[in-house]
Amino acid sequence: MGEIQVTNNRILKLTLAAVCLALCMVLPFLTGQIPEIGSMLCPMHIPVLLCGFLCGPAWAAIVGAIAPLLRFALFGMPPLFPTGMAMAFELAAYGAVSGLLYRVLPRRAVNVYVALIGAMLAGRIVWGAVMLILSGVTGSAFTFAAFLAGAFTNAVPGMILHILLIPVIVLAVEKALPWLKK
Repeated sequence: MGEIQVTNNRILKLTLAAVCLALCMVLPFLTGQIPEIGSMLCPMHIPVLLCGFLCGPAWAAIVGAIAPLLRFALFGMPPLFPTGMAMAFELAAYGAVSGLLYRVLPRRAVNVYVALIGAMLAGRIVWGAVMLILSGVTGSAFTFAAFLAGAFTNAVPGMILHILLIPVIVLAVEKALPWLKK
């Protein structure tokens, strides 16, 4: 009986990860319709963060790493270099950190926020590090001001959306599917 439950749990996580990856492909089309702030909502980040909470760090890191590259291959956006490459690392960090923090922290509503904010900070730091490396390779400048603008200033609408939306979804899913925990 235990082996069947483990297999079913793996299938469930694979299915949820696939849904999150599909959402990474679709959500940018929806937010792109909102003039001036559509891309600032960071639509691909939402399913990756959710994947971390619902599927765990490994699945979410895979979804995060694949999503921008697959979206470029299918739709030509985001541009592969440097944006898509940096996003692949950033989203992988988002997924891994949100899943890891949520796994190790006690299961309380406040810890959804702690894991979310921790993942958002870690992902942005990873993005900055990758952009610095890529700019060094190409010989272009990546200043601290460019890091702050790209990682935080331009992403404020997305960060607000993530903080408002993701905990509500995670807590609702866990309430509806209590057997999904851990």
